[in-house]
Amino acid sequence: MQDDTKQPILSHLDEFRSRLVKSLIAVAVSIVICVPLVQYIIPILAKPGPDIDLYYTEVTGLISSYFIICLYAGLVIAAPYLLYQLVMFVNPALTRKEKGYLYTFLPGVLVLFVGGILFCYFILLPPALTFLYETFPSYVGGDIEPLWTINNYISVITRLLFWIGVVFEIPLVMFFLSKLRVISPEWIARKWRWAFVGAFLLGAIITPTFDPLNQTLVAAPILVLYGLGYVLAVIARTGLPFRSKKPQS
Repeated sequence: MQDDTKQPILSHLDEFRSRLVKSLIAVAVSIVICVPLVQYIIPILAKPGPDIDLYYTEVTGLISSYFIICLYAGLVIAAPYLLYQLVMFVNPALTRKEKGYLYTFLPGVLVLFVGGILFCYFILLPPALTFLYETFPSYVGGDIEPLWTINNYISVITRLLFWIGVVFEIPLVMFFLSKLRVISPEWIARKWRWAFVGAFLLGAIITPTFDPLNQTLVAAPILVLYGLGYVLAVIARTGLPFRSKKPQS
């Protein structure tokens, strides 16, 4: 009897190991593909905001930044395949209805993540970098000139792009959890005060500045996404409000 219970567990572990190995190979191949592309990505990352002069003070400083970008770019390229492997692993444990929810849910994950990256790049970064590179040094005075290293700059920018992309997943997560009846629209509505506080806390954590304007640029979209998540949660429970009803016979 004990051997019978061990067999499914071992089978799941073997499948997990197989899919993990495939995922790591996919990431490695994606990173290799990105190696010759980084020379085009670095100028794009340096573009938001004012004209920034970047430096490196260590012998391997530029090389380490180069491979950090390779890693992030490789993860982005491999993301659809990684998501596919994850879905295939949990697929047997889901009911038919839950599988339908999940497959409907998946395309939006990638769309919203990319939307978050674009929002961060075009809306958030320009004022944040201008504040850090020009406005605040001018306010402090003393002819202080910023000398930013490529290592620190790439680390901050990639972290911002990634986490803003993750934050943009909030509405879909709320829709999915409401569809599975883990949370309810009423519960979401009751927690709006906590959402307001949490949005500004995330804004303070994610942004590299103490400027309230830049924190608000992060917090405001989070609150809008929370409101959108509430609407999607209602739709998940009741269906589209404009859906035509079938005529009764």
